[in-house]
Amino acid sequence: MRHALLYLSFLLVIVATGCLKTTSNNQPVPTPSGTFSGQYKRFHRHTAIGAWDTVKTNLTVKFTATDNTYAVTGATTTIHANSYGTFTMVSPYIGFTDQTYSPTDTSKVAHLVGYYNYSYDGTNLTMYASSADTLLLGYTLKKVTN
Repeated sequence: MRHALLYLSFLLVIVATGCLKTTSNNQPVPTPSGTFSGQYKRFHRHTAIGAWDTVKTNLTVKFTATDNTYAVTGATTTIHANSYGTFTMVSPYIGFTDQTYSPTDTSKVAHLVGYYNYSYDGTNLTMYASSADTLLLGYTLKKVTN
């Protein structure tokens, strides 16, 4: 039940994030720039038994807005990989093209790749993506340096 509530709360964040296209003063959402630190979380539901697996790890993402590049550090060998690449923003989505990711990679190590719903207020950056009703990926990051 606890995992179901967590999953539902993250789904609400995804829906709410999709509605937050601009800041309250109708200015465009700023492009992330600088170093962000926080947590990556993955929720996976096993369809055969209905149980949820939850994994999380701390990591750092450095965004460079001038050339729309990013780099992930603080990886683990089993949860999330260090990586780098480019990003694009089309509110409410932020898309990542990871230069280290291979679609034929069969490891279970995550990469920051693909499109995520996002919310960014200049300090706090949240990004979530889901695959049907069995997988939810999330990044909850806070700006630590310019």
